[in-house]
Order: sequence, then C-alpha cells, then structure tokens
Amino acid sequence: MKIDLFYPSQVFIEKEALKYSFTYELVKKFEEKNIPIIEEGIKKFTKEMNEQQFFAFSKRSIILGVNKTKKFESCKPSADYQFSLVSGCPGTCEYCYLQTKHACSPYIKIYVNLNDIFDIIQDYINNGLPKTTTFELASTSDPISVEHITGSVKKAIEFFAGQSNGKLRLVTKFSSIDDILNIEHNGNTKIRFSINSDYVINNFEHNTSSLSERVTASKKILEARYNTGFIIAPIIIYEGWKKEYENLLIKLSEELKDYISVNITFELIQYRFTLRSREIILKRFPKTKLNLNEENLLKKWGPYGYYKYVYPKETSNEIKKFFAEVIKKYFPNATIEYFT
Repeated sequence: MKIDLFYPSQVFIEKEALKYSFTYELVKKFEEKNIPIIEEGIKKFTKEMNEQQFFAFSKRSIILGVNKTKKFESCKPSADYQFSLVSGCPGTCEYCYLQTKHACSPYIKIYVNLNDIFDIIQDYINNGLPKTTTFELASTSDPISVEHITGSVKKAIEFFAGQSNGKLRLVTKFSSIDDILNIEHNGNTKIRFSINSDYVINNFEHNTSSLSERVTASKKILEARYNTGFIIAPIIIYEGWKKEYENLLIKLSEELKDYISVNITFELIQYRFTLRSREIILKRFPKTKLNLNEENLLKKWGPYGYYKYVYPKETSNEIKKFFAEVIKKYFPNATIEYFT
C-alpha cells in the first residue's frame, strides 16, 4: 500500500531555533498547509498521556530545534562517524533500536542550524587528512522521510560533493528521493535502502514505503549514478524464512537486472533486542508478533550501555552462510560489507 508524504499534525518550535532563518522557511511551509505552530515545549501537551497516547502524538509531531552536538559518535561498521540533521522518523517499526535510545523523545526533530553542523563535519574531515573520513547520516533518524519538508539531505549531498576527503552514507525505508536525483554528488554519497521479507515489512514496518516503492526508488538512485546498496535488517528467523528471503533477492535481482554488473553492496544485521527495548515495545505494541523471549538467545554487551539478545552462534552462522550463498547467486558482482 502506497503511503502519503508525511506532514505533522502540529509543529513545536524551541526558543533557540528562532535565531535561524531556516526555521522561518519551514514555518512558512507548515502555515501554507494550515498546520498549527506552537512556540511551547511538547512536554506540556503529553504529560497526562499514557505510553501509547504519548507515542502516537509524538509520531505526529515535529519539533524545530538546534543540534548542539560538537563531538560525533563512532558509527562502526557503517562509517567513521555519525551526525544528524533530523532525529526520529514518522515510521513506526516495532523492532527499531531507537525505541530505547529515543524512549522519551519519539517525535521527529528537525535541526535548523545546518551550517553549524557542516562546519563541524569540515573540521573532522580536515583533522582526518590525508585519509578520507566517512559519515553516516541516518543513524538516529530516517531523514528521507521528511526530505520533502526539509531539503536537508539535498544540502548535505551538495556539501559532500565539494569534498575530496569526505564521504556521506545514508539509509532509508522511504521512497521520496526525487529531489536528490538531479543534483551534483560527485560520487561522494552512498544511498542504501533498507529492505526485508514480506513477513517482516507487513508485520513490523508500519508507516513506511512498500518494498516495491523502495526498489523503484533504488533504480532511480542507480540511474542517477549514486553509489547504491541495500541493508537487510533485521534478519528475523520464522517459519519459511529462507524461502521468503530468497524470494526477496529474486525479486530484487529481476527489478535491477539492468544493474547486475554494478558493485551493489549489502549490509546484513540480524534481529536483536534489549530488556529495556522489550519493555517499551510491549507498552507501545502490546499485540506485537516479535519474539521477545530471551531464552535460547545469546546475551551480548551492546554499544549503547545495554545487554542485547541475539541469535546463538550456530543460528547466526547459518544465517550468514545462507545470505552469502543467495546474494552470490543473484548478485554475482555484489559485495557484502558486513554481517552483524
């Protein structure tokens, strides 16, 4: 089912955002659509809500704010560092690791101080010379989901187009990429699409573009000569999973038959959860079909200060071997960047 472009039910403006001209550009767009503009904090409106009401209200809200981060976090294995032009996303994927990281802030926050952020990126690039420094744009958000509102991704791509030693990476579950097709990128940006089996998308990836929409968008990105890849995440084990995931790759190879010779990349991430994320998921999605039982799973220390539960080594090795074989079969020139 095709989803409409996202627009919020209400927009909140943080006081510091009023110092930036970009705020007023965005406000004009919202006013043209008669979206209420509120110069107050969102907490005043959500403090009496239960968890499900708070989550639903937040996912329909945009906050215009300032990104004050001066030091970027590492983003291995995807890139050297991560940065954000947007925080959060209108998609409601039940398994999303941001359920924990953004437990108290599931709303969409658009940062209006773009030049400040680009200046920090430039410093990182300069300090990393002579090597090339890579940056992930979609670690704490899906910026393509609101690109039709912000234009921020376009500006980031154009910024990196002028860099000799800086590369940009981003991933999306959304198909609204037309605004970045006819711009100069100089091969310095890599765009990946998050894809999954029908079972996973239909049951857990709510309010995102369909698989066919994502694949159609990927063809446009390939045609625009961007470096292109796919992330299959999370890889979930269920009855018939091998058949469904192979069908996914068959469909993808058929749609991209004109690009089979291109070095398309794949990133593979198996399903995991933390006890903290389980608590939040069950509050927000009480009827979830996710397997949140830690029995028979492997307990590992995660990068965000929580233990995570992943498939045991034997199952993990089976997943890795299966995907290595089927990707090689249908995409002989592809590279698997990592499996985790």
